[in-house]
Amino acid sequence: MKQKPNLPFWSLWNLSFGFFGVQIAYALQSANISRIFATLGADPHSLSYFWILPPLMGILVQPIVGTLSDKTWTRWGRRIPYLFVGAAVAVLVMCLLPNSGSFGLAVGAAMIFGLIALMFLDTSINMAMQPFKMLVGDMVNEEQKAKAYSIQSFLCNAGSVVGFLFPFFFTWIGISNVAEKGVVPDSVIWSFYIGAAILILCVIYTTSKVKEWNPQEYAEYNGANEANEANETDGNWITLLKNAPSTFWKVGLVQFFCWAAFLYMWNYTTGAIAETVWDTTDPASENFQIAGNWVGVLFAVQAIGSVVWAAILPQFRNTKVAYAVSLLIGAVGFAMVPFLHDQYMQFIPFVLIGCAWAAMLAMPFTFVTNALQGYGHMGAYLGLFNGTICIPQIVAALCGGLVLSLVGSHQSTMMIVSGVLLVAGALSVSVIKK
Repeated sequence: MKQKPNLPFWSLWNLSFGFFGVQIAYALQSANISRIFATLGADPHSLSYFWILPPLMGILVQPIVGTLSDKTWTRWGRRIPYLFVGAAVAVLVMCLLPNSGSFGLAVGAAMIFGLIALMFLDTSINMAMQPFKMLVGDMVNEEQKAKAYSIQSFLCNAGSVVGFLFPFFFTWIGISNVAEKGVVPDSVIWSFYIGAAILILCVIYTTSKVKEWNPQEYAEYNGANEANEANETDGNWITLLKNAPSTFWKVGLVQFFCWAAFLYMWNYTTGAIAETVWDTTDPASENFQIAGNWVGVLFAVQAIGSVVWAAILPQFRNTKVAYAVSLLIGAVGFAMVPFLHDQYMQFIPFVLIGCAWAAMLAMPFTFVTNALQGYGHMGAYLGLFNGTICIPQIVAALCGGLVLSLVGSHQSTMMIVSGVLLVAGALSVSVIKK
């Protein structure tokens, strides 16, 4: 097996650049879904149910994309066709979702339309997102893999900042941030339109700059032989999971607590900030929509904190310590949110939450892709590993209404629940063996 060559910085950059656009779409979804459905008329105790669809689509789509792309060889590559199709569908749906309340439908019908649009949006985002992880696994050697994922993390956070700030920015330049009851404000609608345009441009850039290896080159660099190729054809997910390295499952345990925590953050932060800073729980009020814009700013602060912390993480000699410390810092951030009533003071906890986010983006895939060397089926395994991101979100979403009731129906208290979950994740890091 030939050693994969060292790639110049800009080749590593081009492998992941389209992720910038994909992440803008994902950030717009993460920051605005609860706001959109609350505006359409959803009850706070039911909000978490709307968050079941995104991870459910992820757990269905990403293993399929991974498995199919392992076996796909075209003139455009094996991963890039899925990336391009997913992005194209995402662009269409991004133009429909925020208009769910603008078609004159009844409240129930508007929510059903929004749910269907959300399902297609998350399906397409997942289809576009997964190939970027696979491209790094396919084409980057062990020495450069951490650097490649760090570049991907940077582009992810940069895209997040842009997507999170769009509603605030469009309101600032004069686009209306209020609308009649049950209708999403124009500031949010235009955010999705511009995000869709940037997404497709970024994906076109990556598809034009990246040339994947042909089957012969891939076999030379990845040690594929006739037996492995037979495995690629005949293997199934159950067999792959049975044969997965122990690191796959141990990192998955940490992932469970982390992604449940962030699901509650995405779900309840708008209500928490509206309640804590603007003293309102009425989605039809102007203050609630102002809080919704400010949540985008706070999520952007979180992403900036994540970029800074991602640069610090490599300075840790022990990656497990870096992982655990990052999660504990994020837990402190979550615990602070309900106690800070000034909108600018909320920057502090979200910078700390960004430290946990940086570790969650970089550490798991570094541990798992290193453990998978020699196993084959890289795309299928990474698709299956996405289950450790999706399953905890589904469980958390199903339990969200109950947990909210248990903490007194205060959405701000759900931030403390997220902090407790991150502490559990930090403690679970100890079971990982490098």
